[in-house]
Amino acid sequence: MFVVHKPDSEEELEEYFDFRWLQLRKPWGYPVGSEKDEYDVVSEHRVIKDHNGDIVGCGRVHLNTPEEAQLRHIAVREDYRRKGVGQMVLNTLEIVAKDMGAERAVSSSREASISFFESAGFKIIDDAPVELGTVQRKQMCKYLCNHDALLLHSSWCDELQDTWMEQIPISGHMGIKIHKYTERTFETRASLIKNINLHGSMFAGSIYSLATLTGWGMIFLQLKQKQLDGDIVLGEASIHYNKPITAKPRAVCNIESVEAKFEYLPKLRKCPVSLHVEILDNETSVADFYGKYWVLPRSKKVAV
Repeated sequence: MFVVHKPDSEEELEEYFDFRWLQLRKPWGYPVGSEKDEYDVVSEHRVIKDHNGDIVGCGRVHLNTPEEAQLRHIAVREDYRRKGVGQMVLNTLEIVAKDMGAERAVSSSREASISFFESAGFKIIDDAPVELGTVQRKQMCKYLCNHDALLLHSSWCDELQDTWMEQIPISGHMGIKIHKYTERTFETRASLIKNINLHGSMFAGSIYSLATLTGWGMIFLQLKQKQLDGDIVLGEASIHYNKPITAKPRAVCNIESVEAKFEYLPKLRKCPVSLHVEILDNETSVADFYGKYWVLPRSKKVAV
């Protein structure tokens, strides 16, 4: 039985780095300390442990850009190779990369590991810099997909995501992505890594922004559904925080909570919209957002 673990304590990190040196640096004659680099402090580290609690595999992921995750230092203890541990490490790092908001993962792979990455869906895109003096590598890439996402009217969702990126740049910095739209339910997700505070939880302001954009997005999609148009603005809002977010930030808005006077828009009147957004940490409800928005007709003449 294998378990995935995130090394957090000083002792666990020391054990993790020691394992990394033993597997990836000692065979090449490099001293202790050479297994570390400047990216370790901004990376997510994972280890695989066996039933005795011993490390049998490890890996690391960090962001090169908000869209690209770099996978590095994947290693498996020799007596556990070809037993699925390497694939377990890779799958774990891909999940972490998605949670960080990455759209693609890249790896600098040496010749012996190219077939391993290819079997997991990676493709060679270029030569990579020579490492350890002589090790030839290939740059490999894989686009990450949310196979569990359900998006009806995907073109509307793409337009909404592009609108956020162009008009509300903070959405990209926060790693906010549309995860689901079913005409009745709208769900977004954000990257915890990009919004984490010194306590290891999500900034309250980031939670508020995620909720606000989710409500805004639900109205945007409802306007598309009803073939209406208008400028969406937030009038007033309140949020109640119940628990911190420490794992997977999610925001969900259900159509049952939406109260709107959409019939005002064709009459060039401002349309009030009130709604509720539930904030979750994975499956646990952690906050409730109540917002009142206005949809303004795109006309110089507005009746009040």
